[in-house]
Amino acid sequence: MAPMKVYGWVVSPWMARVLVALEEAGAEYEVVPMSRSGGDHRRPEHLARNPFGEIPVLEDGDLTLYQSRAIARYIFRKYKPEFLGLGEGGSLEESAMVDVWLDVEAHQHEAAVRPILWHCIINKFEGRDRDQGVVDESVRKLEKVLGVYEARLSGSRYLAGDRISLADLSHFSNMRYFMATEYAGVVDAYPHVKAWWEALLARPTVQKVMAGMPPDFGFGSSGNIP
Repeated sequence: MAPMKVYGWVVSPWMARVLVALEEAGAEYEVVPMSRSGGDHRRPEHLARNPFGEIPVLEDGDLTLYQSRAIARYIFRKYKPEFLGLGEGGSLEESAMVDVWLDVEAHQHEAAVRPILWHCIINKFEGRDRDQGVVDESVRKLEKVLGVYEARLSGSRYLAGDRISLADLSHFSNMRYFMATEYAGVVDAYPHVKAWWEALLARPTVQKVMAGMPPDFGFGSSGNIP
């Protein structure tokens, strides 16, 4: 069987979410590099893959998928259902908790972290002003979110229970960049969150994907920005 193809640029946190899933699954895949600055995502051939002109896109034979969390779910359903709380040793309850914390990551965690990344890292390289008011508000939101995580992780090793799942791995890519900002110390106030994050960082799959994610999104790192 031909390897799956993943279209995008590896510095993207959404791309990284898919790459970590592929690495954890031990799946055979090929990255098809694209140029954001060159507008590859707006070309007709890519719009045929994803009409919204976004990355990543996964091709697996005749199947084409977009949306990073949906792609990651597909990968684990196919290769490692235990990362979804399914399969041997899993349960309906565990899989439901994976879904809960994936939704929390998407609607609470990323919503708080993303403005911080844009204003603290990306804007200065793209010639836009930093809105400190937006940053401060987002940090306050994140602190509230992390308080919920701290309570959860004080009673279980991982978000969905006592084994790692996509719910945990899905946080890696945005957290990688957040921890490169001056607000990384916020995590120190939440010891269980900090231990959880350090456990994610210790995974060889995470380390491999992170090697392609310079802390400045590649803007100032030897031309790594696509």
